Amino acid sequence: MSGIRIGLEVLSEGIPAVLQNRRLGLLMNQASVDWQLRYSCDVVAAACPGQLTRLFSPQHGFWGEQQANMIESRDQWYEPLDLPVHSLYSATRRPTSEQLCDIDVLLIDLQDVGTRVYTFIWTVVECLRACAEAGVAVMILDRPNPLGGLVSEGPCIRAGYESFVGGAAIPMRHGLTMAELATLLNQELGLGALLTVLPMRGWRRSMHWPDLDRHWVPPSPNMPRWETAVVYPGQVLLEGTTLSEGRGTTRPFEFCGAPGIVPERLVAALAGGNAEGLILQPVRFRPTFDKWMHETCGGISLHIQKPAAVRSFRFTVALLAAVRQLNPDVLQFTGPPYEYEYVRPPIDILFGSSELRAAFCQPEPLAGELVDELCWHDRNAWACRIAGFLQPEYA
Repeated sequence: MSGIRIGLEVLSEGIPAVLQNRRLGLLMNQASVDWQLRYSCDVVAAACPGQLTRLFSPQHGFWGEQQANMIESRDQWYEPLDLPVHSLYSATRRPTSEQLCDIDVLLIDLQDVGTRVYTFIWTVVECLRACAEAGVAVMILDRPNPLGGLVSEGPCIRAGYESFVGGAAIPMRHGLTMAELATLLNQELGLGALLTVLPMRGWRRSMHWPDLDRHWVPPSPNMPRWETAVVYPGQVLLEGTTLSEGRGTTRPFEFCGAPGIVPERLVAALAGGNAEGLILQPVRFRPTFDKWMHETCGGISLHIQKPAAVRSFRFTVALLAAVRQLNPDVLQFTGPPYEYEYVRPPIDILFGSSELRAAFCQPEPLAGELVDELCWHDRNAWACRIAGFLQPEYA
């Protein structure tokens, strides 16, 4: 085991005074484990005997078995502890007052992937709202951002484009831990939750997942490897297009393409500075479900060469520009519904505005300068905005 101790492990070594003799709830899923792969609920139950009353699960369910985009999960029962598991991705996406009535402190222990559109943080926001209304305190057991904490990417959401894949004006790749981002949103959105953080020990912002010497447990069914998280901030944009993002293959988000694409031509079009930190392999693949199910797609396989150098958001915008140039008939933007948005096109709420879609509607090709303009993000402004919410232990 490395010297890094996540919030869950810090709790197991000594119960904070704020949790002693308090009734506890816990938001978690199957990726909420310690270094020995013990589930968070079991660790908390052992550390706080008799205090855990209810469990909650985010999108994809407690066991992460449900696919994406409004495929809801049902309430369950965790038999080893004889506790109910309430789904927060079903008829409701926030705890009800009845579910909070016998809880004094809601613990949150979720493995985020460092990307705005991953819905776990927006489930946390809904929990903060509900707990503020119910007078229930919240403690986040912090975990590493697998992408590290030094890089941010992608424009912030424009007003009017908020959704369950982006409820506030933050960049696509935010560079914060779950606790840091929740603390920021609790203040900026005026949620009013009584929020405390149990920080990690030994984690530094320069660390990527391989530096942690820990097993990667998929936090959702299409996040099977830590490498998936590296390319996800950009490749998730493909969910708003007719290109396959690799769902239905063994390497979602690391495969992409569509019928009619000549893989070698696409790789050649992306040569140069568009794929820094990546090796692009021309491939053909056949998804077993989702887009282009059982049809052979031409495309590329993304291999991580230097994780710290990868800027997946710009890569994917350049990828879309290349496909539009080579195969204009292949690339289309899909329509709603998408993650409980029934009016706006999915690409708009993923990108955070209509600018990307508008640019692709113009007749002229997207040159490198326009790609850079679409991807522009005021990093200095973001750094100033988050400075007061960064955990000092992670410097």
